[in-house]
Amino acid sequence: MSKFALVTGGGSGIGRAAALRLQQSGWTVAICGRRHDALSETVQLSGGAIVSHAADLSEAVQVLELFAWLDTKFPRLDLLFNNAGMGAPNIPMDELSFAQWSAVVAINLTAPFLCAQQAMKRMKQQSPQGGRIINNGSISAQAPRPNSAPYTATKHAMTGLTKSIALDGRPFRIACGQIDIGNAATALTERMTEGVPQANGTTMVEPRLDVNHVADAIDYMANLPLEANVLTMTVMATTMPLVGRG
Repeated sequence: MSKFALVTGGGSGIGRAAALRLQQSGWTVAICGRRHDALSETVQLSGGAIVSHAADLSEAVQVLELFAWLDTKFPRLDLLFNNAGMGAPNIPMDELSFAQWSAVVAINLTAPFLCAQQAMKRMKQQSPQGGRIINNGSISAQAPRPNSAPYTATKHAMTGLTKSIALDGRPFRIACGQIDIGNAATALTERMTEGVPQANGTTMVEPRLDVNHVADAIDYMANLPLEANVLTMTVMATTMPLVGRG
């Protein structure tokens, strides 16, 4: 039986790698993101097998429009990968504007909630009932980097959202897990190769890992039977300074 997945933030980086890996392993995949051009690149890389829809997931109306569009493409929804996210400028917390804080909260926390809400509605109603939601938590769900309050706060909150979805979805065969990713080699982590601030006040170049290893981990989580769930998984560059950070 065909399996249907929605990947948010599918126009680049982890979202693109995950979408392509899922499509290669037999899933029918839809992606969304803000940029038409980036989404089109992912679609082209899939040989046209993936479908895409541009949306700003921080806007509740656009999330509803996304899922209404998805209903015209897919007969059911078996997987939501809540991947879209953003950070704030790496500056002291007291220098951040309210707008900068609000933008991160909207994309990193409100958008995953809105998407999970719509996904759960469909997973409850469809037959056979159930599905899976995977949230991108980031290693910042475990420990902060210097000057990262908005990002860290939302990623810690993502852990609470993941556990709530796992609990509330349990009676309806809806599984939910979280993948915490450390330094996947994407455009967003290029700065790691030049050195980034550490908790002890120094600056250090940090190792990165091939983003395809992250995609493989997501594919593993996604393809488990609904009777099994990876609640949390950390995938990271082996020698990056996470353990002992701070």
